[in-house]
Amino acid sequence: MAEILEVISTVFQFIWEHSFALNILLAITIVFFERRDPKTIWAWLLVLYFIPVLGFLLYLLIGQDMRKTKMFKNKELEDAIHLAVHKQKQRVKSKEIFAFDNGKLSRYHDLVMYNLAAANSVYTDDNEVEVYTDGKDYFAHLYEAIAKANQFVHIQSYIIKDDELWQAIEELLEEKVKEGVEVRVLYDSMGCRKMTRKDWERIRSKGIEVGEFFPAFFRRLHLRINYRNHRKIVVIDGKTAYVGGFNIGKEYLGLDKKFGYWRDTHLKLEGASVVSLHIRFIQDWNYATKQNMFQNANLIKEFEPGKGTEGVQIISSGPDTQNEEIRDNYQKLIGKARDHVYIQTPYLVPDEIILNEIKMAAYSGIDVRIMIPCKPDHPFVYWATYSYVGELIEAGVRCYTYDNGFLHAKGVMSDGLVCSYGTANMDVRSYKLNFEVNATIYSPKTTAKLEKIFEDDLKYCTEITSELYAKRSMLIRFKEQFSRMFSFIL
Repeated sequence: MAEILEVISTVFQFIWEHSFALNILLAITIVFFERRDPKTIWAWLLVLYFIPVLGFLLYLLIGQDMRKTKMFKNKELEDAIHLAVHKQKQRVKSKEIFAFDNGKLSRYHDLVMYNLAAANSVYTDDNEVEVYTDGKDYFAHLYEAIAKANQFVHIQSYIIKDDELWQAIEELLEEKVKEGVEVRVLYDSMGCRKMTRKDWERIRSKGIEVGEFFPAFFRRLHLRINYRNHRKIVVIDGKTAYVGGFNIGKEYLGLDKKFGYWRDTHLKLEGASVVSLHIRFIQDWNYATKQNMFQNANLIKEFEPGKGTEGVQIISSGPDTQNEEIRDNYQKLIGKARDHVYIQTPYLVPDEIILNEIKMAAYSGIDVRIMIPCKPDHPFVYWATYSYVGELIEAGVRCYTYDNGFLHAKGVMSDGLVCSYGTANMDVRSYKLNFEVNATIYSPKTTAKLEKIFEDDLKYCTEITSELYAKRSMLIRFKEQFSRMFSFIL
């Protein structure tokens, strides 16, 4: 221990003695060698100027640009995906597919093409979609689905807490392992920091395979603290998949006194879209465990067409990609609206592109409504969120706080036709830093269902009027500006 402290002391002393030179080099790197948003560049330059030593350390921990890394390279898989995408592009151009039954959906044809080109996301039209908004309902259905598994259960979650909910799931997973079912659990190291090494050893001892995404460098010291795998995916037997906002912990059942009722949105998918979600899980698993699960014949096999009729594209994004695919999907859904746009998000910290898109829609007479929580789980982000609310209200956007507990749902609905729901918040972290996954659904049926849920939620909301917003105290105004100023340190 003494040797470690001595090394840390030596490093800190070196940084302190050479802080000016290091700041200059870092500033040159940020400005000239990294492709960043100008706001981000200026925010980091201010940090380096005003807090030179701490700023340098902060950059090492949270400021690195992950887009330069090739994180999920697997040539065999990439070739297969590119081939499938190429074939579908040719079919789109020859008008063999996407002859939407609902003619109004034709305006989203370019969104399908964008997702094909930018995200390698194959469009599937044989899906059934089920929506869950209550934790007790969702976990009851999930438990039942796991109990019926006969081949494999793959679970990926940002947060897993060792409480009564997880213990019940763990016990069930142990039973499935004894039945010969392959069980894998992938978790984010930062999100599951309250889980101990002994907890994971106990889980492994039951035959459950465990993968850790971006593990701590030394005990709980995370060198990639700013880059988190925020995805929540469950795939069962390659036939059923779940994606959405629910992590695994008792607060998601509404049992935490701090948050009260937990209002979230999770999707159950059946059909060919399950394959896309499964590939996403496997890619993350392969990266985290250094395995190649694509060589497992039991997991990758020919898929039987689904019985549904809903169109779905699975959209993934993260700091390892050049594009911000989920952000772009949100942008297009807002921009293509002709009547209304409904947005739900626990964090509202949009970049300039999304902010302008929302304001332009409102200025154009589109009914734009945004729902955020009435209470924070992250105060810094909450006050940044509240700062944008005022700007949007001035543009004609109707903003609401959800008062019946904590709102954690994440999605955009456009004109009762197309929606995008999943794990991504309406904030720069989800656009740029987190590994996220959403389902973009081309379905009046599911979109109308989600919009009806949104309208029902309004009964438990308070509208933030311009008069109400103007009554904020000076302390709140300071918190807003301070939080907003540093929200772009990415």
